[in-house]
Amino acid sequence: MEGKNDARGEAHFVGTREELIEAKRSVRTLAGRDVLVIYHQGTFYAMDSHCYHAAGPLQNGDIEELGGKLCIICPNHKYKITLAEGEGLYKANPKEKPPVAMWLSKGPKQRIHTVTEANGEVYVKLSEDPQWWESDFFQGEKGKVNRAKIKAEEAAKASKALQEKTS
Repeated sequence: MEGKNDARGEAHFVGTREELIEAKRSVRTLAGRDVLVIYHQGTFYAMDSHCYHAAGPLQNGDIEELGGKLCIICPNHKYKITLAEGEGLYKANPKEKPPVAMWLSKGPKQRIHTVTEANGEVYVKLSEDPQWWESDFFQGEKGKVNRAKIKAEEAAKASKALQEKTS
């Protein structure tokens, strides 16, 4: 697959099977897009690496099964995103008696990419879905600016909270 790492829609080499299994999670920039490659329970997944909500670093999130679906949980604000579909999940508390909490979908939020393997090498083909996904906001050059702005705002809030605590 040499020479196919330059264009969108082509398979991008992201590493050998062994190194990605050992790493469990790895971020790669493919055609200007930051992609998280995850190996979990014998399966590779790929998705945009910054959470759709506020650009949290998904590579640092825990993986849990919620409502029968494997999800990564954003470490910043605890948003739940399915690994296979990129759906945002939330816990609903219906008004039934007794109330039975259940996990429901917000719909697709995090762009998912296709992972393939050949001869011990792993490739990611970027999604060509023309629909806008919320995680698209934090990709590319504009995304870098937005991520930096969010980090600065969060640092300012933390600094203010620390000052108030020590006053």
